[in-house]
This record gives sequence, structure tokens and C-alpha cells, in this order.
Amino acid sequence: MSEPGALISAVTVFCGSSDVVDARYFVAAAELGEKMAKRGWRLVYGGGRVGLMGALSRSVLEHGGHVTGVIPRALLDLGVGETKVSELVVTDGLRDRKAIMDERGDAFVALPGGIGTLEEVLEALTLKQLGYHRKAIAVLDLDGFFDPLWTQFQQGVDAGFIKPEFLDLWYPARDVDALLRYLDAYVPHAYGPKWTDRRPDRIPD
Repeated sequence: MSEPGALISAVTVFCGSSDVVDARYFVAAAELGEKMAKRGWRLVYGGGRVGLMGALSRSVLEHGGHVTGVIPRALLDLGVGETKVSELVVTDGLRDRKAIMDERGDAFVALPGGIGTLEEVLEALTLKQLGYHRKAIAVLDLDGFFDPLWTQFQQGVDAGFIKPEFLDLWYPARDVDALLRYLDAYVPHAYGPKWTDRRPDRIPD
């Protein structure tokens, strides 16, 4: 039997870039970085030096871990990029950045963040739903940060837009340790097709 988390060597993490959020978010980012480094998991992230992105990458490096930052040239030129990482990949744009981050990680994690973070984790969920990958997706649901998104998904299920089994595409973890336990225990599996065979008896005019 393989060791817990044996399938994971690198984790792609999406997270916020704001410096004006509550300190508890920075504490959680630093905790995740430390525990990833101690497990020998490489960090793949968006290459920023600000917000939770910076706190996470610095923590991984401070604890002897490896960090790959992937950042578009335009953002690097704005001065928000972190150049003191193990590996810096500079891309032409956001689409290139996401493709590299998707490819480099064995699992996806999202910390609290803004529009960009939500867009990134939703794309990872969409690709998993369609069978493009079978990687673990976990979010740090600190103080219920991602609860509204879960509610939106449940509303989609109730209205017939989302199959109930797709609620299992991700795992909202209440703390860092719960998130890591999920990644350790994760077993990839296939889902049924996104599309249902049932058609409405009558389509309104």
C-alpha cells in the first residue's frame, strides 16, 4: 500500500493577492506553506509577492521547500511578482499561465481570494467535471469563506443544472490540517457524463 499523499509531489495553489485582508488569512497561508514544505510537496503558484500569494511562497521557501512561480510578463512589469523563488516562469498572458499551473500540479488547492482565485478554481472544477483531469481539488473554507459558492452549486443541483455527484468534485476544508488529510487520502475516480438523458416533456414556446 502506498504512503499517504504518495501520488502528490507538487500542488498548484490559487489564492488572493490583496495585502489588506485579515491577518488570519496570512496565518493560514503561512501554515499551509510550512506543512507543504515539510511533506516535500513543491508549490506551483501564480508568482506574486503580495497578499496570500507572497505569504505562501515565502513560507515554503523559509522551510526548505521548492517554489515555482508562474506569472505573466505584464504583472511582473508592474512589480507585483516574486523573483526570489526556486523557479520563475514568465508567460505571455493569463491563459498561458493557467495552462502551465494546471500541468505542473498533481492537485489543486484554493485559499480565500478574489475574482481571479474564484475563476481559477472554477476552471479546475469544470475541467474535472468534463474528464480532462482527475486531480484532487480542495479549498480552504476558512470561517466559511467558500460557503456561498457551495450554496450556489447546491442551487444548481436543485434546479437541474448540476448533477448531484459533481458536488464531490471538490472538498471544502475548514482548516489546513483537514485539507491536507483530504489530499493524503484522495483516490482518483471517474464521474459519469455531465449530460443527462432526460429531456423535458415539453419545451415552452
